[in-house]
Amino acid sequence: MEKIEMIVTICCCATAITLFVCLWKVLNWVWFNPKKLEKLLRKQGLNGNSYRLLYGDMKDLSGMIKEANSKPMNMSDHNLAPRMVPFFLETIKKYGKKSFIWMGPRPQILIMDPELIKEVLSKNYVYQKPHGNPLGTLFVQGLVSYEKDKWAKHRKIINPAFHLEKLKHMLPAFYLSCSEMLSKWEDVVQVEGSHEIDVWPHLQQLTCDVISRTAFGSSYEEGRKIFELQQEQAQHFLEVIRSVYIPGWRFLPTKRNRRMKEIKKDVRSSIRGIIDKRLKAMEAGNADNEDLLGILLESNFKEIELHGNKDFGMSIEEVIEECKLFYFAGAETTSVWILWTLVLLSRYPDWQARAREEVLQVFGSRKPDFDGLNHLKVVTMILYESLRLYSPITVLARRIYEDITLGEVSLPTGVLVSLPIILLHHDKDIWGEDANKFNPERFREGISSATKGQVTYFPFAWGPRICIGQNFAMLEAKMTVCMILQSFFFELSPSYTHAPQSLVTTQPQYGAPLIFHKL
Repeated sequence: MEKIEMIVTICCCATAITLFVCLWKVLNWVWFNPKKLEKLLRKQGLNGNSYRLLYGDMKDLSGMIKEANSKPMNMSDHNLAPRMVPFFLETIKKYGKKSFIWMGPRPQILIMDPELIKEVLSKNYVYQKPHGNPLGTLFVQGLVSYEKDKWAKHRKIINPAFHLEKLKHMLPAFYLSCSEMLSKWEDVVQVEGSHEIDVWPHLQQLTCDVISRTAFGSSYEEGRKIFELQQEQAQHFLEVIRSVYIPGWRFLPTKRNRRMKEIKKDVRSSIRGIIDKRLKAMEAGNADNEDLLGILLESNFKEIELHGNKDFGMSIEEVIEECKLFYFAGAETTSVWILWTLVLLSRYPDWQARAREEVLQVFGSRKPDFDGLNHLKVVTMILYESLRLYSPITVLARRIYEDITLGEVSLPTGVLVSLPIILLHHDKDIWGEDANKFNPERFREGISSATKGQVTYFPFAWGPRICIGQNFAMLEAKMTVCMILQSFFFELSPSYTHAPQSLVTTQPQYGAPLIFHKL
């Protein structure tokens, strides 16, 4: 009997100790550690709101975005910051540029100094992508989420797919997809007449078709189905990242969790089927390796053969994740870039006329070619300015995993640093008094001249982790804008409502109806 009592006592003690340890960890996560970090930051002259249990500033941040999105902007106003990042603006107004906000129990420091931004984006092994909510892994992983040596390995294997020589072979896919879109527009725009078209769904379909053709070649139709699923997954992902992450929440069978897992399974199964067919064709010597998937698989095999070890290549699961990433990065960001360019050209017909004059001078009514696209000066200036005013991504965040010094500030492990692209791209101290105006002339001598060599313009990020697909996106955007200018004159519809909002990328809240006139 005594033995049983002793065992019961030991079990009770062990349970009590376990519960105490768990409770201490939770308290440390939600209170003690944040308060310690807050004290360290304030000591060094950084200011922000006092930490509030678990949520930090998240409720205020979400509330202010909701309030900002409840009313549209003036069409002549290109200052997106009050609408896209109102809480950041409020914080800077209240505490100055050396400030921080609370993303749940983690402080996030706003970095506005170009030299410090350069340091953060240069040292990619020190400043890493935040892990975020684990449910995000159901949406997309791949190159964008990997760090250190794994990132370096994947970047090396994927690089050949985005060499300019390879991209030349993808121009026919760009042209075909754009021709299909324009033929639909021509069907509804009568000769010498006009017609209103909401270009947003058309551009989403266009970039989906482009990435489906360039990534999967003959499996293009299957690629379109994958894109639709990934679009739905993106919406779920946005809801996830706008809520406070609670450990273990992803394991609960909520409606959203179940749907995200279901989509991940369906997307994985579809891409796996395409890859298996391609591998069989490669073994039989019948594969066309000019698309992104073919080049990626070929590069992967070469890397494995070179080292005689599979560890130096990607697994099939990793190839699947990279294919999912092609969709998000390749379609989502390019569609909004083209969209805001068309909106701006509608708003400024003189620039539309200048761009059309250049396009007709270089190509006439001919199909745009690689060399001609690379010689377009006015169109390139317009595209750069569109990216400045309406950057697809509003903020880049990084997390540190060791105590470091950034400038004059010592940052403890776990702190987030935020590079608010949207604020920097509209900063009058950097761009002058016309920072919120559409002025492509500022890029006449290129990006380096416009920024005076500083890291203040980085729509594709910067440094070692600069977007691998930026040349792909630029060629696609140029091809699309050129072909539209060759066929139509366009203007804003009276029903257009100017309301950019951040839904992973900078999207139009109420679509983008434009009136098209056949040339």
